[in-house]
Amino acid sequence: MPRPPKRSSPPSPALDAPPPRILPKPLQRLVIKIGSAVLAPHGQLDFAHLAALAAQMAAIRRGGTSITLVSSGAVASGFRELGLLTPPKTIVAKQSAAAIGQPKLMAAWAAAFAPHGLHTAQALFTGDDLGHRTRSLGARRVLDHLHSAGIIPIINENDTTSYEEIKLGDNDRLSALVADLCDAQLLLILSTARGLYEDGDPKRIIAHVPADGNTASKHVQPEKTAVGTGGMATKLSAAAVAARWGIPTIIAGGNDAHTITRVLAGELLGTFFAPAASSARARKRWIGDAAKVAGTIVVDAGAAKAITSRNASLLPSGIISVAGTFSRDAVVNIAAADGTQLGRGVVAYDSAQLDLVKGKKSADIPRILGFHLCDEAIHRSDLVLR
Repeated sequence: MPRPPKRSSPPSPALDAPPPRILPKPLQRLVIKIGSAVLAPHGQLDFAHLAALAAQMAAIRRGGTSITLVSSGAVASGFRELGLLTPPKTIVAKQSAAAIGQPKLMAAWAAAFAPHGLHTAQALFTGDDLGHRTRSLGARRVLDHLHSAGIIPIINENDTTSYEEIKLGDNDRLSALVADLCDAQLLLILSTARGLYEDGDPKRIIAHVPADGNTASKHVQPEKTAVGTGGMATKLSAAAVAARWGIPTIIAGGNDAHTITRVLAGELLGTFFAPAASSARARKRWIGDAAKVAGTIVVDAGAAKAITSRNASLLPSGIISVAGTFSRDAVVNIAAADGTQLGRGVVAYDSAQLDLVKGKKSADIPRILGFHLCDEAIHRSDLVLR
């Protein structure tokens, strides 16, 4: 059962009649980031609160929305075992605390989701992982496979191996990168702050920030929580990154009752950051305009209709022929049998492998190639139509 709120949680006051929030319906892909101060407010995990949050996410998942959870809390829940009274400041002490706290954090989430029949998976990323194209595409495929299996991926920065030169810096920024990685339609950041406060006044929550919200930073106060590594500045930065990629962000109070379900039901909680007018992801812009084309895949009429009319992935069964020599993760043209250019995409297999599996069912890939990366020749998230 969700824990009762410690205090009443009235709706966020709207300032200057903000425009209505337009959330995708149906909401298919959601990234939720939860901060350390929400999960482990005193350096110890709040198991009752984790259970309440998991219950809300389970309800959303039953409604058909795939959820990726970016969870802080490893360092905050592990530093006391090092004999420390306050969170560590040095990299090696943070790494040690994360090594202690990360399994505790994952075990707590697994226990919180178990009553709802949901399983969890752990994924730890560094800045180097997400900056490396092949590794980031591999991570996206894994996340997509977990979602299709009904699993809740739980992501954290790999604090145990991250050094300053490759650290993402905070899980707020990580959540924006993950939102793009899994093609999320909404990023929800849950914090001890109940939104962006006008001039730092907690009684006045700014309900709406436009896509060009350059003035939002003037409302940021320098304080951050004792167990957190970010603050409102990093959350605004994450929202700005997501906005550039066409992803709306909501920052809301993680300690209020039923925040997740209330936000997704349309209640005006927290601060809504509008996405840029263009919904094209940076990756898709790169695929469509900037990337060098390495070859061409010709598809049959059924595959052409599926990718152009139903936003489907391209499966090997729909491939007629493969032209050119290219490696996995190369960008290729996609053409119909009559030569019509349909679009471009990033291939999951190299040209020789695709030539072997063309016209075959995805289930035949392991038998033909001796391994199986994914069912798709080109995933819909890596496909741009002309």
